[in-house]
Amino acid sequence: MAFDGTWKIDRNENYEKFMEAMGIGMMKRKLGAHDNLKITIQQNGDKFNVKEASNFRNIEIEFTLGVDFEYSLADGTELTGAWTQEGNKLVATFTRKDNGKVLKATREIVGDELVQTYVYEGVESKRFFKRG
Repeated sequence: MAFDGTWKIDRNENYEKFMEAMGIGMMKRKLGAHDNLKITIQQNGDKFNVKEASNFRNIEIEFTLGVDFEYSLADGTELTGAWTQEGNKLVATFTRKDNGKVLKATREIVGDELVQTYVYEGVESKRFFKRG
């Protein structure tokens, strides 16, 4: 599948504003903007294995498209939700456990990049990854 492979963060767009909307403090926002995130994605049908490695943590997530699962962000924010596939995009809707607010995310391949888009409380951010 097109998402398979290892992706290394290249650049961010509006990421600090997004983290601020999420309620992440200034120091964590500054560090988060330079997390050196590397994502390894393996897809087998509707099952995904995603490994995230950054300056802050290394985690492995397994999920099936359309099936809710629990996930926590690097700052400890706990979410529940599911990824689905819409055409060539992966689309997720997560609900924060602490306040019930919704975080939407998409992953899509644009040219030779993996683009992750986040929307929370009307603030949109993009993170661009290159194969690495």
